[in-house]
Amino acid sequence: MSKRDGATPTIRRPAPRAKPPAEPVRSNRARAVSELLPAIGGAAFRRFGFVQSALVSRWPEIVGEKLARASAPESIRFPVGQKADGTLTLTVHGAYAVMIQHVVPEIVERVNRFFGYTAVARIQIRQGEIAATAGAIRRAPAGIRAVPEEMGEGLKSIADPELRAVLESLAAGVAATRGLPKVS
Repeated sequence: MSKRDGATPTIRRPAPRAKPPAEPVRSNRARAVSELLPAIGGAAFRRFGFVQSALVSRWPEIVGEKLARASAPESIRFPVGQKADGTLTLTVHGAYAVMIQHVVPEIVERVNRFFGYTAVARIQIRQGEIAATAGAIRRAPAGIRAVPEEMGEGLKSIADPELRAVLESLAAGVAATRGLPKVS
């Protein structure tokens, strides 16, 4: 067709361009320390079988001081896809294994009471050396007040018993020292 015939000429338009791909979200971005810190301890405990680190730190409260001196929780292994009916592995010092074996039902009951559900169905005992319990509450030496008078009622308002006990121990230790700390 020509222009004389009265037909409108066709205008060629360029083909639409494809949009550039969106930039992926960076995984190695800068993060705040507060964003990373809670996950560090939790990841380490989960790696070794602990879903709740309080079981390790509060072991003397759960089973009692006598059993805690002879044993320590090592790991909890759950069946695949479940968070109940797990196996708690205990490291027990030497000949105490026989004594612990006799009180296994009581330990299972106490651990499940601590979790609030049937988290542990059986206990596996492994003989080994027990590390010094850092989580155990240290008692103030005789003759020293547990909490100095300067602290007053301040520590009694703390709701968490574990935190309160640690702060009381710290206050007693500070009160027991005289002068400036020595740097070696």
